[in-house]
Amino acid sequence: MDRTKPQRVVVMTGVTAGLGAHALRHIAAQPDTRVIVDARGNGRKIPRGVEVIPLDLASLASVRQFINTVRDQLGEAGIDVLVLNAGMQSSTSEGRSSDDYELTFAVNHLAHYLLARLLLPDMADHGRLIITTSETHDPAVTPIAPKTLEPQVLARPGKSGFGSGIRAYAASKLCNLLTAQSFAALDDVKARGITVVAFSPGLTGGTSLGRDSPRVARALVMFLMHTVFRLVGLFRPEYVVGTPERAGEALAEVSLGAVTLPAGRIYLSLVKGKPTFPDPSALAQSPDARERLWRESAVMVGLGQMAGDIGEPDAGEHYRDRGNEAAVP
Repeated sequence: MDRTKPQRVVVMTGVTAGLGAHALRHIAAQPDTRVIVDARGNGRKIPRGVEVIPLDLASLASVRQFINTVRDQLGEAGIDVLVLNAGMQSSTSEGRSSDDYELTFAVNHLAHYLLARLLLPDMADHGRLIITTSETHDPAVTPIAPKTLEPQVLARPGKSGFGSGIRAYAASKLCNLLTAQSFAALDDVKARGITVVAFSPGLTGGTSLGRDSPRVARALVMFLMHTVFRLVGLFRPEYVVGTPERAGEALAEVSLGAVTLPAGRIYLSLVKGKPTFPDPSALAQSPDARERLWRESAVMVGLGQMAGDIGEPDAGEHYRDRGNEAAVP
């Protein structure tokens, strides 16, 4: 979608706290930049001039309404930068979304998958799609990382228990990385010169992740960050705890194109505050896992077995969601 417009247009999720709030301040301060963000509830501190649209990522109906409102407000203007940064972490995997999916999987993966699928036609040529992931997806970095991918199990796990919340979070971050890989592989994305980046802020303190967890669990995480992780960080740089200020600044730099990735790379991970470009986990690089997640997620969000699967040139190119429509012209 090649459109002439006076402003750069940025659409972001996850900007009301943590690194997203710091990224938003950097992006909103740029000249000739129009910024549209999501917010749930009232009383959020948003920089002046930033447009706010209500969004509940735990509801696919709310996601569709957000998309339609974005389109109404933009008119013929395209989206230059789409930043999908929102995320949550819970102490268990017992929570459910409005659509009866496990809450972390629904918020962190399904909602953003749907946003990216349906807003892709609205992105400007040579735009940028940024999806926030995490090094917790990788077993080489952390033992909680998923070793297998079973989307149906992630959507409706059979059991919860100790540690299930952080494992659900790590699995959702694998899904974010696989989704980024899928979009980068689309012929339409390549033809229009859209850059896709899977951004990992690294181990970051002072974020709002886990804010709904019990006080004891939050205290334990803080203790680990200030003791065990500091010790391990002497030998494993990826365990050095970073700040949300630096992570947010880096997210803004990546989003605005101030940081570019080496050719053929889409994964950027902050280590000690500096961008690195490691290989993602073997599972994150699996074409079979990528395709399976894409197809099963499409069914879960109501897109069905649509035309334009991975690698086909019409993927999302002409499709615009209109309420309950799920057919491609």
